[in-house]
Amino acid sequence: MIFAQAQAYLLGTINETASRRLPNRLDRMLALLDALGNPQDQYPTLHIGGTSGKGSTSTMAAAALHAAGKKTGLHVKPHLSSVTERARINGASIGEDRFGDILGEMMPAIGEVANDYGRASYYETLLALAFVYFAQEKVDIAVIEVGIGGKLDGTNVLHPLVSVITNVALDHTDVLGETAAEIAADKVGIAKAGVPLVSDVTDRQARAVIEAGCAAAGAPFISVRDTASLVVHAGERYGQSFSVTTPEGSYDLTLPVLGSFQQRNAATAIRALEFLPDGLRPDRASIETGFSGLMIPGRMEYFPSHPAVVFDIAHNPDKATHLATALRETFPGRRFALVMAVGESKDAAHVIEPFIGLPGTFTFTSFDTDGRSSIRPQRLASIARELGVWGRAIIDPVEAFSVARRNTDAEDIVVVTGSTFVVATLRDWWLAHVANRV
Repeated sequence: MIFAQAQAYLLGTINETASRRLPNRLDRMLALLDALGNPQDQYPTLHIGGTSGKGSTSTMAAAALHAAGKKTGLHVKPHLSSVTERARINGASIGEDRFGDILGEMMPAIGEVANDYGRASYYETLLALAFVYFAQEKVDIAVIEVGIGGKLDGTNVLHPLVSVITNVALDHTDVLGETAAEIAADKVGIAKAGVPLVSDVTDRQARAVIEAGCAAAGAPFISVRDTASLVVHAGERYGQSFSVTTPEGSYDLTLPVLGSFQQRNAATAIRALEFLPDGLRPDRASIETGFSGLMIPGRMEYFPSHPAVVFDIAHNPDKATHLATALRETFPGRRFALVMAVGESKDAAHVIEPFIGLPGTFTFTSFDTDGRSSIRPQRLASIARELGVWGRAIIDPVEAFSVARRNTDAEDIVVVTGSTFVVATLRDWWLAHVANRV
């Protein structure tokens, strides 16, 4: 199967699903992996969930493992520019030809399982493809990000060496529950007997639920807040420098990414890595080296220009709050021009609200992606008015981005945020048309 055929097939599976509320929704994933020879059991894994920060934490852990000389698989979602980003080894995405070949090899198993369970969904197919790729390439370890929740997520077929729940906040409430405690109960479903579960959760009720879930599963609970301390060092202009001290040692870190929230993600990744067994656990130098070369596209990603541009996926209230705080801390005294689109299923008011106090302007837009819909920009502008601010509404995202840049002073910061899809669209446009010219 060539890559174009693979892409066409995957687009046709976007609306294939098993209800997220059904207790047997993992059956199809288990059946598919069994038909494929259970590739996910052929290498050790690190399983990382949470409301926010799980993608960054996964990327940090994988970078440290690679720096330690381990052949490291990484599966995170969503992708920005290409679906091949869902399966990476040592930081490099799977090649398009190889992607098409593996999906072609999977088709008999997909067809076999479809007879009893229906066709595997877009997410299930991509996850299974990553598992197969990692097995074929004989990785030393794979870092796997949870999709949604935990208990019934497609990744919860794993028997990892370490589990992680970065934090708990409100997102996907239609699936996971309407309170932090309900969401925590779903997320702690990844706890496994004898497998340490590392968490940076701060919400008191959510933490109680996670600790109780770990106790019930027989999983040791490790709190990052209780066992890791941070000291921030000044002087990094387009990154950050800080130290993390744990019961296992001290790490002097330089991250070439912005946002103080990444410090918590770094501490969480380190604590998870410290619980890996000898032979897999990276030493201090490998962790420091891996983190120093970190690249996390679309996560507080800064491009110096006039005006400068920041791309950050902040599609839920928790991510939006972290971004707004990071913008204030990183660019004190600066004004911001926010370009934002929000997915139809999201709580738009609570995504917009954390940015209300920032000095600057709003330009609301949309995105055009198969199988996904955005809230109309006019509706977003109306929600903003109800919150006390005015914003433009421009349907075309490139036009919205261009208008925001034209109406912004050279010393201001243009921030593209909200949905993954608008960040991906405008980041690709920026890289193709502007980035190499500034």
